[in-house]
Formats: sequence, structure tokens, C-alpha cells
Amino acid sequence: QVQLVESGGGLVQAGDSLRISCTASGGSLSTFAAGWFRQAPGKERTFVAGVSWDSRRALYTDSVKGRFTISKDNAKNTLYLQMNNLEPEDTAVYYCARALRPYGLVSGSRDFGNWGQGTQVTVSS
Repeated sequence: QVQLVESGGGLVQAGDSLRISCTASGGSLSTFAAGWFRQAPGKERTFVAGVSWDSRRALYTDSVKGRFTISKDNAKNTLYLQMNNLEPEDTAVYYCARALRPYGLVSGSRDFGNWGQGTQVTVSS
């Protein structure tokens, strides 16, 4: 069973940058698409960014386009989310996830089968 562990969250000020990571164990990320979701207090978990299995394609929700970059290091079995110019509205628990099936690129939560426990990102104004 694949386990995903996020790290790197914290408290930052608006305009700052932060990189969060997600390391997989018990399974590989190399042939699977992966993604990041977030859940703000009182709101549903929503898609933030996704990367294809071969890292050639990426998807982003509109509110983070141009500010966030998703990447995957297969050698380290780790997924990253580089977040620049953070805004208070980015405050949430961020979850990483691995796709249910190998290859391709997915963005729907039902298309992901393994989830991390989440890391808190708080952006103060």
C-alpha cells in the first residue's frame, strides 16, 4: 500500500514563497499522475494542481496559475508544489494524491486512490 507524507507547510506572510513536498513509500510515483488538493476551513477539498505521469503536462486551477508550479522527482519518489506570491486565500490544508491508474493526467478527486495526511499552509495578510 502506497503511503504519502507531506511536509513543508507553515505560516508565511502574503507575497512570500513556500515549497511543500510529498514523499511516497511502498510504491512508485514514476508511472502515475499525481496532484495537490487543498481544503480551507468550512469548505470542500478542491483540486489545485496535477502533473502527468511523465511530467510533460500539468494542470492548475485558475486561481493559482502563474503562481504555483507542480513537479515530480521520480528518483526521489517525491512530488512538489512551489507556491509563489502567496495570498491569504491560499490558506488551507494541502493534500497530495497519486492517481488510481498508471499513466495519463487526471484532476478529479475520484481519479486519485492514495492520499497523504495533509500539511497546513497559513498565509497572513
